[in-house]
Amino acid sequence: MQTLSISGMTCDTCAMHVKDVLEQLPGVRSAQVSYPHGSAQVVADAGVPLDVMAAAVSKAGYSAKLATPSPEVPNGQPGDTTGPARRGDGRDLRIAVIGSGGAAMAAAIKAAGSGAQVTLIERGVIGGTCVNVGCVPSKIMIRAAHIAHLRRHSPFDAGIQPTTPAILRDRLLAQQQGRVDELRHAKYESILESQPDITTLRGNARFKNGDTLVVRQQDGREQEVRFDRCLIATGASPSIPPVPGLLDTPFWTSTQALVSDTIPPRLAVIGSSVVALELAQAFARLGSQVTVLARNTLFSQEDPAIGEAVTAAFREEGITVLTHTQARAVAHADGTFVLTTNLGEIRAERLLVATGRAPNTAELNLQAAGVKLDARGAIAVDDHLRTNVPHIFAAGDCTDQPQFVYVAAAGGTRAAINMTGGDAALDLSAMPAVVFTDPQVATVGLSEAEAHLQHIQTDSRTLSLENVPRALANFDTRGFIKLVAEVGSGRLIGVQAVAAEAGELIQTAALAIRNRMTVQELADQLFPYLTMVEGLKLAAQTFTKDVTQLSCCAG
Repeated sequence: MQTLSISGMTCDTCAMHVKDVLEQLPGVRSAQVSYPHGSAQVVADAGVPLDVMAAAVSKAGYSAKLATPSPEVPNGQPGDTTGPARRGDGRDLRIAVIGSGGAAMAAAIKAAGSGAQVTLIERGVIGGTCVNVGCVPSKIMIRAAHIAHLRRHSPFDAGIQPTTPAILRDRLLAQQQGRVDELRHAKYESILESQPDITTLRGNARFKNGDTLVVRQQDGREQEVRFDRCLIATGASPSIPPVPGLLDTPFWTSTQALVSDTIPPRLAVIGSSVVALELAQAFARLGSQVTVLARNTLFSQEDPAIGEAVTAAFREEGITVLTHTQARAVAHADGTFVLTTNLGEIRAERLLVATGRAPNTAELNLQAAGVKLDARGAIAVDDHLRTNVPHIFAAGDCTDQPQFVYVAAAGGTRAAINMTGGDAALDLSAMPAVVFTDPQVATVGLSEAEAHLQHIQTDSRTLSLENVPRALANFDTRGFIKLVAEVGSGRLIGVQAVAAEAGELIQTAALAIRNRMTVQELADQLFPYLTMVEGLKLAAQTFTKDVTQLSCCAG
């Protein structure tokens, strides 16, 4: 019998998948795969080589290597990797997890499942940003605003009489908060309560040294927590720009905006990326007169066509978009904000500042443990989520990785695998991203500019939505789908889309990039007719055909 170390599994279903893959190999008689332990025990004929098994597992999306037992070290020191953890389990390990958001919870559950004793430390509300003040409440509000918009205006107004809805913000807020509370309890609090190997400690954690945390609890008492491994997953908070007068005013961050029980008559928004634009459009659709101040252009870090398309859509809805505009001073008096800008004065009853998020690292005393930060205060990690200190890991928004909850959760899981003796890397080369404006913005892989910075020659095509049957049937052809391919190989390396359902098509693009498909191979795939994702096939066909000359659902 051979014992393999399997990395990349995220659930018991993954383990069943690996088991099926191994048992389909000629000469393999049986395989017992454990997701919690990250291992497979394989009974096979002597002639079945390890590299054949490893290749089959790799083709299925995981990785496998021969597990080599290490000598027992009953009381390993911090940073020691010769003890129980290298056997692929976490027995006898003490793991401290700072935070309780997506990265922290994924890591704690995974590590506890591998036999570690986990202490999870949270200074505020269990669940972190996403469920409490980020993804969940914002998407609920955005959806409610979308419904209000459709009742007021749609492409079918000639046949379905529009009406101006009454916005009962207090009731919408109660509905929103009810779902937040429900999900926090179901996906965070109740899970922690049901895990005997996870101890939850409430308070502020800071490093005393490389193997001890000091936790200042809510009653003022301090408790020391010693650890063999530690994961820092403290998230991020809104970053406030140094605008004169701003800190003396009652401005909103996204946190305050999402729990406001009123819709202001006028709302000014400083910011030009994801959070700023999602909330700007939501408030506009709920009844505010919204003005967006963009220091450069909207989505200035993306392909320029993205910002141009979203700007056009916003202005069509009556949202004022001021590009190349900076607030030079902010004042507040008699319930009104006055913003002095390079284009003149702007007045509004409320001001939302959404200019990015800064890592929550300042209060951790990381220097005591020797953990390094980058210039903006983020923890630098490698693809195994290790910091520069071998036994201290970090994941999520407090690191130098992209600030998405699914990246955080994936990072937390992989960090736990590595803390308990496994070998799991986080590959972000085909990371999809979605912005929930309307139309949505979705991207994956490289833009042309990013590819050129990597000295990759590109060939690209942009398909307007007038050529996508689903968009035509919806009477909504705002946006485009752009494919970026590598010259020579024709391999798809990037996709950018602005469309009403861009978020629903981008994962297909991610899978195509992950599997190193060419644009021709993508064009040859079967796509269901009258779906937005069919636009990927049509965009791929434009590399060799004039799609305007094709019949409907032409292959």
